[in-house]
Amino acid sequence: MAKINQRQMKQAMKKMGISQSEVRNVTEVIIRTRDDETVITNAQVICIDMNGAKSYQITGTEVVRPLSSESEPAGPAIPEEDIALVMSQTGCGREKAIEALEATDGQPAEAIIKLVSE
Repeated sequence: MAKINQRQMKQAMKKMGISQSEVRNVTEVIIRTRDDETVITNAQVICIDMNGAKSYQITGTEVVRPLSSESEPAGPAIPEEDIALVMSQTGCGREKAIEALEATDGQPAEAIIKLVSE
């Protein structure tokens, strides 16, 4: 099997009108279907542009989860450990802990301070 010269490959792709670039600073990719959603974390995304038609190649860690019953898209998932921590440190209920974590962008220490100072 012959080795492919990367420089020649790039030149051939350019002649065919194909370019590729990395999408930077991606934290996660969500693919949502009617029944569930696939969340890809630690994602690396490559955009391939073929004469104006874009395709994306995604690699990362995949988790499939059911859709929530909410009509609007769910925000970032809050780890169960963080919810339990806020509940144990403040004595509040689960809903109150989740609200505080959402209000503080998922930061448990800030959520605890927020609830204690109320």
